[in-house]
Amino acid sequence: MTIEQKELDILAGFNKSKFDYLPEEDRYLTADKTPKLKFNLIGTGNIGQEHMKVTLMEGRATINGMYDPNGQSIEQAKNVFTNELNGGSIKIFNSLEKACNDPEADALLICTPNYTHIDVIRVAAKTGKHIFLEKPMTTNLEDAYELLEISKDYPGIFQIGLQYRYKPNYVEAIHEALERKSVGDIKTISIMEHRVPFLDKVGQWNKFTKKSGGTFVEKCCHYFDLFNLFAQSKPVEVYATGNQAVNFQSFEYEGEQSDIIDSGFVIVKYENGVQCNFNLSMFSPMFYEELVLCGNEGRLKTSETERFLPIKNDQYYFELIRGGGQPSKIATPAYPHEIQASGHGGATYYEHVYFVDNILGKKTSTATVEDGFWSIVVGLAVEESFRKEEKVNIQEFLAEKEIAKFN
Repeated sequence: MTIEQKELDILAGFNKSKFDYLPEEDRYLTADKTPKLKFNLIGTGNIGQEHMKVTLMEGRATINGMYDPNGQSIEQAKNVFTNELNGGSIKIFNSLEKACNDPEADALLICTPNYTHIDVIRVAAKTGKHIFLEKPMTTNLEDAYELLEISKDYPGIFQIGLQYRYKPNYVEAIHEALERKSVGDIKTISIMEHRVPFLDKVGQWNKFTKKSGGTFVEKCCHYFDLFNLFAQSKPVEVYATGNQAVNFQSFEYEGEQSDIIDSGFVIVKYENGVQCNFNLSMFSPMFYEELVLCGNEGRLKTSETERFLPIKNDQYYFELIRGGGQPSKIATPAYPHEIQASGHGGATYYEHVYFVDNILGKKTSTATVEDGFWSIVVGLAVEESFRKEEKVNIQEFLAEKEIAKFN
């Protein structure tokens, strides 16, 4: 998709019908372009539908078919695709095997619950099709290592859905800190997330550690990916405290009591000496996310805020304060409204742009299976640390789980 095409789509609100008065020979920017790629969607819940929407919005691919064992999810997704998105006809598969082996599909978007990922991948990977797998890639180290092995020499693109890298404020942070080196050598990294509780899911799987991997895996793998990315090193030690302070204390599902934590503090140390801390609260009446990088030449802070109040405020904030007479800046990073509103601040949209670019042979810096692996290594080590109330050495943790490659 060209820059001019993207700009027209934005200005037209992604609806070219206002130009229907033009005969086909007079269309250039508004000419209908048949998508080159076809994706099958595996898992049609909330995040699956977000991926469905941005697939059509991005324009170079379409959703060819979908599969989900939950009939209500399928019905809703089909209705959204055909009626809200004007996506046309779509295949509905009655088995995972048929969805994965569909000869018309170029790629598979896997958006099923965390604990199902490894079983889905065992089927999907046999096809050799391009794969997009939502985060966290698995809920335990054994499955994560198996997936890492599957990805070696995989013939297609294998991308992990760690899309926080593509939020506008983090794109700017990556540019300033890692490309321009504006803060010099990064020494400390701080991330804070204060937000509302986990939402409802089919089977309420996100309320239970054994199915989600735990809060520090399910929700926080994004932040640990950012730690790993900005530290540019491997984690060596983790210490964490956490508890179930407020949320779901009386919640039971099928006779089982929820055990998911809702708050905690984490410290992560890296091989190169970088030190990180993370602050989580999931009973806040707002969304607030903050990243602070301190280096030997400056300090970078960026945040995202949603207060749910009738008071106008910028969603994103960015500041770079530099020493030694170097220029500093304060900014409000943003994507065009339609892109930013499409999901996760527009990050899902650009995740798809890069997925399609990868498929079409344009190399991008999207999250790999190895990136996904290390994001949940930290998350699982954090879960281990707060349960045992002691620090966890990463190499020893991996060795205990018999992850041979990293012993």
